[in-house]
Amino acid sequence: MTTPPLRVAAVYRFAAVVDPDSLRIRLEALCGDEVLGTLLVAREGVNGTIAGPDPAIERVLAGLRAVPGFADLEVKTSTAATPPFHRLKVRVKSEIVTMGQPGIDPVLDAGTYVAAAEWNALIADPATVVIDTRNDYEADVGAFAGAIQPRTRTFREFADWFEREGRAMLDRPGGDERGPPRVAMYCTGGIRCEKATAYLKAQGVADVHHLQGGILRYLETVPEGESLWQGECFVFDERVAVGHNLVQGTHSLCRGCRMPVSEAGRASPAFVEGVCCDRCHDTMTEAQRAGARERDRQVRLAAERGQAHIGTRQAVPGVER
Repeated sequence: MTTPPLRVAAVYRFAAVVDPDSLRIRLEALCGDEVLGTLLVAREGVNGTIAGPDPAIERVLAGLRAVPGFADLEVKTSTAATPPFHRLKVRVKSEIVTMGQPGIDPVLDAGTYVAAAEWNALIADPATVVIDTRNDYEADVGAFAGAIQPRTRTFREFADWFEREGRAMLDRPGGDERGPPRVAMYCTGGIRCEKATAYLKAQGVADVHHLQGGILRYLETVPEGESLWQGECFVFDERVAVGHNLVQGTHSLCRGCRMPVSEAGRASPAFVEGVCCDRCHDTMTEAQRAGARERDRQVRLAAERGQAHIGTRQAVPGVER
């Protein structure tokens, strides 16, 4: 009998959580032994990605939607033939996506949602400034054409980038009849751009919009023939990247630096499967290379036996979306 594919659910919701520890315990119980992945809980909400059999995922989603404030939980689902996670982690954090800007309240002050079906018209308008709120390695995998790329390494750097460079990009010459620019922001699943819109509004930028459900919702719902997306979309699990209809893409994961590697990158002489890529090839010591080779050997042996290797590392740490 063929094993049904696992269901992968990327979830988030900015909503007030009075007792994060109690919610953590509740989520762990809902997940049980069947659901794996990472969920972050903070006073500002919940964020994470989980995978498991359909009935188990539905149980977790129903339980979370029953929590006050979470009825409108943002959920994007896809499938995976093999487990994209190897353990369950439910953690209490100070933020569900780390920006490091006290006083920002996405619950009350986020920008205007834009549905995926309306996104093309918004970003095609010359009056719209499009900003990618993701990190540099994500933008390298794929992006909307013409979007401003802050080239941050983490979302925490976004506010500094805006003060250093971004604000000037929104300035228009005095007397410009178009008035203040319209800003459209996007990210993988919607959470980072939602928080970034609240930050821009706090900085005095009034006309701010963000892609509802993020790139994942866009790739899921907009026909490929009408799409303005170029490339693939990096995801924070072992699938590494997805394309239209959320089909697993062509990128793989470097086990040395845990960065995405394209087909061209795998053709580089610096790429060694399970060891390093052209990003980290020159920074690894011989001892590190030897350790990576041994680890890769153990992972392959475990796979041949149908076992999960306990040292298996997942994609880039965190669940930023």
